[in-house]
Amino acid sequence: MTITTADVPVGGHRFRVHETGDPSREAVLWLHGSGPGATALSNWERVIGDLSGDLHNIAPDIIGFGDSSHPEPAPPTAADFARLRIDTLIGLLDELGVRRAHLVGNSMGGIIGLGMALQHPDRIGRIVLMGSGGAPVPPTEDLLKLITYYDDPTVEALADLMRAMTHDPSVLGESLEKITESRMERIQRPEVRRSHLATFAHNLPGLYEPEQLATLRNPVLAVHGREDKIMPLAAGHYFAEHIPDAQLYVMPNAGHWAQIEQPGRFAFVVGAFLTGRI
Repeated sequence: MTITTADVPVGGHRFRVHETGDPSREAVLWLHGSGPGATALSNWERVIGDLSGDLHNIAPDIIGFGDSSHPEPAPPTAADFARLRIDTLIGLLDELGVRRAHLVGNSMGGIIGLGMALQHPDRIGRIVLMGSGGAPVPPTEDLLKLITYYDDPTVEALADLMRAMTHDPSVLGESLEKITESRMERIQRPEVRRSHLATFAHNLPGLYEPEQLATLRNPVLAVHGREDKIMPLAAGHYFAEHIPDAQLYVMPNAGHWAQIEQPGRFAFVVGAFLTGRI
């Protein structure tokens, strides 16, 4: 499996984009979550490799993350930033010549993905929501730690946050130290800090009402770790209840990073759904 990486301009912005698979196959847009130092590959590197034989996988650093553009000044509110991200991701599909794509959204990526589907229903096919935000559930203590990370941007605080992403932190093994070290490099960049703060400024984006979700006609699979400490399982039940063509798959012994804790199971279930086998 080879991951190709390129910079793709969209209007006045630039995406760092990673791709696997044959471009003649059905396209899938993989939208990562938020958090200090988050990138497309930090979420999806293994799974887009596992599914490279079945799908054309497109995993961008969303605007305001990683090595994509960081607007300066940043949008004034979280809602404004969410709108910019939706618009630029549709622009990215245009630049890549992708008329219609399935999408997988983790956490914040689910919020953005649902916004894309509601605003541009003809551009989006099947949707996987993994530990997705956007449901009216109270923020957990660990989610608040993620949001306020820059109040105490230390290696120790980052390591605690990484542990909270999993049900069993030992699954990260010795890689936890490598993950924190690699993220700290990026976290300390002023533009990354600016984008993180703007992502959560003034109001949180994408709280979807039942009436909005009822208009979705996309087949949706909500995948949720049963022990998710960032986004409670109640969020997965909310989407399964209010989206007309939705099913819920609960992964036992998994937290917010189900794709990292149980990569084989995650790729199998998501691949079967995206290719129409379930």
